[in-house]
Amino acid sequence: MPLGDLDNALKLRRSAPGLWTAHADPKYESANGMFGGWTTAVALRAVCDDADGDATPSAITINFVNKVEPGSDVVIQTRRVGESRSVSYWQSELSVDNFTLAVASVVLTKRRETDGHIQITMPDVPEPSMLELLQLAPGPCGQQMSDRPIVGYPPHKQDSTYSAEWVREMSGRTIDHLQLAFLADHRAPRSFYWSDCPRPSATLSLSVYLHATEDELAAVGDDEVLSEAFGTRGVQSTSEEHLRLWSRHGVLLATSVQMAWYR
Repeated sequence: MPLGDLDNALKLRRSAPGLWTAHADPKYESANGMFGGWTTAVALRAVCDDADGDATPSAITINFVNKVEPGSDVVIQTRRVGESRSVSYWQSELSVDNFTLAVASVVLTKRRETDGHIQITMPDVPEPSMLELLQLAPGPCGQQMSDRPIVGYPPHKQDSTYSAEWVREMSGRTIDHLQLAFLADHRAPRSFYWSDCPRPSATLSLSVYLHATEDELAAVGDDEVLSEAFGTRGVQSTSEEHLRLWSRHGVLLATSVQMAWYR
């Protein structure tokens, strides 16, 4: 089967141990350089490939230092910084011509069956087929994404920063942890919501926590996932923003927290 767009965009070439190259596919361009979800996912893929199936990704925190130019070839350097019997800690750094673009910390875990808990539930929302498909202009990601807004659209002059929508990456790729990391940055900046119109905004730091099991991901396939986002506080040009990703069947797949800059 030929690779879909996102698989091609996340392809890596290995040039030496712990050294990779990725092409910044302009199809995944945002308003200011490459889409942050692409940067997050490709940084995570390099670690997962370096670990060679050693464990499951559980968390990634990435700091966006400089803009990733669409069309550029990005060097990714990975290294294991520590480990125990069940957990390993990695660093993944993206650069062009020795100029740092992003630095990520990744946690891989060897998961086993245990008891568990969950404190939140998926909201009661309409099925995707009952909602209008939002027509996205090119960037971020243009026609690569499907969005069906439920609450919080359009993202301007709103009383709340809360939004909910069904989202799907349109290349037909079966969802996995890489794609959850990609989707964790797909939402309008919360600074838009208390404003009259779009305003300059950029992600400073993004943390993604990956909860889904392999069986839960297999059950999603390439279906839509519900994306809930809300802000906690924006002040003096920085805004803390949270996101939750749910399967159609109410399984919490991933959560994320980010700090964004705005003016």
